[in-house]
Amino acid sequence: MTTNPPRRALITGASSGIGEAFARELASHGIALVLTARRTDRLEQLAAELRSRHGVEATVAPLDLARPDAVEALVAALDNQHLPIDILINNAGYGVPGYFDESPWQTHADFIQVLMTAPTELSHRLLPGMKARGYGRIVNVASLAGHIPGSAGHTLYGASKAYLIRFSQSLALETLGTGVNVTALCPGFTYSEFHDVSGSRQLVSQMPKFMWMDAPTVVRQGWQAVEAGKAVYVNGRVNGLIKSLFKLMPDALALRLVEKQGRKFRMGGH
Repeated sequence: MTTNPPRRALITGASSGIGEAFARELASHGIALVLTARRTDRLEQLAAELRSRHGVEATVAPLDLARPDAVEALVAALDNQHLPIDILINNAGYGVPGYFDESPWQTHADFIQVLMTAPTELSHRLLPGMKARGYGRIVNVASLAGHIPGSAGHTLYGASKAYLIRFSQSLALETLGTGVNVTALCPGFTYSEFHDVSGSRQLVSQMPKFMWMDAPTVVRQGWQAVEAGKAVYVNGRVNGLIKSLFKLMPDALALRLVEKQGRKFRMGGH
């Protein structure tokens, strides 16, 4: 009797935070993993732990998604190693602090490549195989920031997350009936290294504790959402309420509120 091979997931930004939590969650379900990020040592340590704890196959693929050829090279390597991807977690991301014109263009170009172009290209290259096999899951880790007006500073962050939300909605409709589910996961403030990397740790630490969620909870909810076929999922009641309130507000009022709060905090973000 033959047995079907385990599902395999590709997780970007897997070395910490929500990406690492996704690796742990999926490994607990017996799903094979391909882990990619820039920090090879962190990836190898995580892969070894998950192999030992769950007995899953875990492949490490160190990669800088800011390189324009990174996705093409990664997918070619997966094809050469006969590692079909059934589950794509587009999680890699970071923030660029400061006002738009204070950073060189290359900094913004790299940001757009990592947070918008790479997840779009990965989805485009991996989706045909998912459809052909009649099963696929794509989770685009967006943010509550994609549902509210943009704020001063971190200029492209909210815009990139709004893009991922709309992209996910369209792709979810296009894949109806194919066995492929697509979800934009929209956490708010999540305990991770994100705010250390973006330089906003001191500011966001002033936020009340009820605004925060832990990465494993965000991931469990996200996995349940994509399995249920939800095109967009906002984590937590507080974040859901914030999204609803901003949706009901007149645009001018919402923008003024974000401008006032943005002096102290960058709203949303994982």
